[in-house]
Amino acid sequence: MGILSGQLANVVEWEEYRDDIIFYKWDNSEIKKGSRLIIRPGQDAIFLYNGRLEGIFKDEGNYDIESKIIPFLSTLKGFKFGFKTGLKAEVLFVNTKEFSMKWGTRQPVNLPHASLPGGMPIRANGTFQFKVGDYQVLIDKVAGIKKVYTTEEVRERVTSMLDQLLLRWIVREGKDMFNIQANAVEISNGIMTDLDMEMTKIGLTMTGFQINSVSYPEEVQAMVNKVAGQSMVGDVSHYQQVSMVDAMANGNSGAGMAADMASMQVGMMMGQQMVQNMQQGQQAAQPQQGGAGQAPAAAGEAAGPNFCPECGTKTAGAKFCPNCGKKLV
Repeated sequence: MGILSGQLANVVEWEEYRDDIIFYKWDNSEIKKGSRLIIRPGQDAIFLYNGRLEGIFKDEGNYDIESKIIPFLSTLKGFKFGFKTGLKAEVLFVNTKEFSMKWGTRQPVNLPHASLPGGMPIRANGTFQFKVGDYQVLIDKVAGIKKVYTTEEVRERVTSMLDQLLLRWIVREGKDMFNIQANAVEISNGIMTDLDMEMTKIGLTMTGFQINSVSYPEEVQAMVNKVAGQSMVGDVSHYQQVSMVDAMANGNSGAGMAADMASMQVGMMMGQQMVQNMQQGQQAAQPQQGGAGQAPAAAGEAAGPNFCPECGTKTAGAKFCPNCGKKLV
């Protein structure tokens, strides 16, 4: 029975396929005569012999190993299965998809600032993408000692470097620390370049990096919001437009908003009227000067009022009203 069991063919495949696994190594036992290789969509199969890469198979399908695979292996082209002889080889199944992962700073990143000796602490988060780039390096650096490699292990490797890379590229770009989001593309490209240099050391390639949000300490964020609010209110016309859009977005009927806007306009008109009245009063209080070549009133001579007390006609200082004849002096 033991002899017969040694002749049983096996199926070389990655059965428990998961999206979070980068590669899976099949090394259950010897590959027997009559065994088959199954490659599913999104997988590449790499044959290893004594830790050496023998062949890479990318086309999905179901293959007879003896006739379809062995003839294409580097040093095993002439291998012959015997009655008890099996092929002691490993098969590495690689997930060929592009992986997308979320990241976040582990600790606050302190950005240098002249007014803050310890720097301005910020936190950030986003996403990054990567895929397998070099099979030989992946085998040499990772697959040689691991049977399974997951995306979580890659995330740990990336986040261990992110805090320093964020600090380096924000400072290098010389960007306003309160406007990082507006410069996120330039900063992200720099970080991705540095990350790619590190990831290629284990056979992976960075294909994307994004900064989704940046957060500040609560008291700093409150001050930023206050300054932004004051700037908006300074432009009354803009404030009115924003208030109207906000009321419409919140589903208000608009009656309360219209009343508020009317009150604001009435208040502004009253203020303008008060200023005009004060200016007119100051002008009336100033003594009137004579025209060119006009002699001033004689000393001791009383001047008449400017308006007739009887009919209200303007008299310009005359002794009698030009309209009703009333004596004014």
